[in-house]
Amino acid sequence: MDKELIIVLDFGGQYNQLIARRVREAGVYCEVHPYTMPLEMLLAKNPKGIILTGGPNSVYDMESPHYDKELFSAGIPILGICYGAQLLAWALSGKVETAPVSEYGKTEITVCGKGGILQDVDDTTIMWMSHTDYIAEVPEGFAVTASTPVCPVAAMEHAAKKLYAVQFHPEVTHSVQGSQVLSAFLYGPCGCSGDWKMDAFVENTIAEIRRKVGDGKALCALSGGVDSSVAAVMMSKAIGKQLTCVFVDHGLLRKHEGDEVEAVFGPAGPYNLNFVRVNAQQRFYDKLAGITEPEEKRKIIGEEFIRVFEEEAQKIGAVDFLVQGTIYPDLIESGLGDSAVIKSHHNVGGLPDYVDFKEIIEPLRMLFKDEVRRAGLELGIPEYLVFRQPFPGPGLGIRIVGEVTAEKVQMVQDADAIYREEIAAAGLDKEVNQYFAALTNMRSVGVMGDFRTYDYAVALRGVTTSDFMTAEAAKLPWELIEKVTTRIINEVDHVNRVFYDCTGKPPGTIEFE
Repeated sequence: MDKELIIVLDFGGQYNQLIARRVREAGVYCEVHPYTMPLEMLLAKNPKGIILTGGPNSVYDMESPHYDKELFSAGIPILGICYGAQLLAWALSGKVETAPVSEYGKTEITVCGKGGILQDVDDTTIMWMSHTDYIAEVPEGFAVTASTPVCPVAAMEHAAKKLYAVQFHPEVTHSVQGSQVLSAFLYGPCGCSGDWKMDAFVENTIAEIRRKVGDGKALCALSGGVDSSVAAVMMSKAIGKQLTCVFVDHGLLRKHEGDEVEAVFGPAGPYNLNFVRVNAQQRFYDKLAGITEPEEKRKIIGEEFIRVFEEEAQKIGAVDFLVQGTIYPDLIESGLGDSAVIKSHHNVGGLPDYVDFKEIIEPLRMLFKDEVRRAGLELGIPEYLVFRQPFPGPGLGIRIVGEVTAEKVQMVQDADAIYREEIAAAGLDKEVNQYFAALTNMRSVGVMGDFRTYDYAVALRGVTTSDFMTAEAAKLPWELIEKVTTRIINEVDHVNRVFYDCTGKPPGTIEFE
């Protein structure tokens, strides 16, 4: 699909996905690439603009990430954010030094140069700062456009060369007018028109799948979650009965979930799919026996999924393509380019070295979660499916801390079912964006009746988020937590304590492992 493109060059900052999300929210397509991407490859993509991200390093340390200086004379509009701002200044002979006073969190900035990318920003506003270095001297030809009491260059620009830099993070929600800064960059110097439309994406992707598959056959790894469901329906619209959807019940699903998925996508469902259910519970339990390390569990589950799909493909015969519901955060969190691996997603970093398919098709691999939901609505998928709670491919395998056993799966299924039931009864199922029960590996002494117990602790997780890249712990009513706790301890065998997880993302992740 021929579309306007903004490239985000990733220098290792924690908000880099968020920059891409904000750009797409503004109606412009955006991709994240590592700073190691060669200049000629970058220029060949013909971007309308480039954003240099934040990062944990100091530009004056020569071992830190840098970039070809010719980038800054290529005539492409560039916006440097935090480390990216310092890198821009450093590359053009400005001075970057350790700041006398570091700035973290919400900070009032004063705009001293209206116009450019600060044209829609108030004279004073709140932006999010996170830096220990600062631009001590701007390069020749640059004008300072914003400052704080301790940061003389909170923003600078060279309008003639379309080079812009901000020390703050406009992409985070704490930056009150951050979206105005990004939009001014996109629709001002970059000259974007905002052609990133979901209906066009769906239509073009279906046509592209049709061309790629031709007369061939494809097998879709269907979990029943939002991502794989949207991928399955999109593939079905593209190639019809050439697609077979294989649902693997690995014994790590939520309570009754296997039957629920079959009811929606199986022969009695509305989608007329070639649907195969594989009950492989014991097979996965055997593979996970004795395994406690989270990454190892993810990789074992990912490989075993593939082996089941290969076996089913052999039964179908002549299947060249494997279809997965991989989305963009999966790629980045699994280590896209030089990005740090946060966790291996079973369908990305968890793939084995050898996969017996001609090609893997991932029609949603460049979409964020909310974009996947919009694509699902475009495809006519009912809202109750499109807005279903996210559920990880490795399932309860990563909601059970430590070794996975059938007994532990039963415990967490029962606890999770109680929690979900009470959340819905309290009318909070639409307000809390993701919630679940996990089984910790902690055992402690308790008293039930007149007897001593030595049993497990369940942790409840609930978060509010708009994009699943950052999240805050949901502030649930105490009466609700108390009721859920009582029910779990009374109704779930071998559980004698319940905790509520108050950690945000970052520093935590939404899932436990």
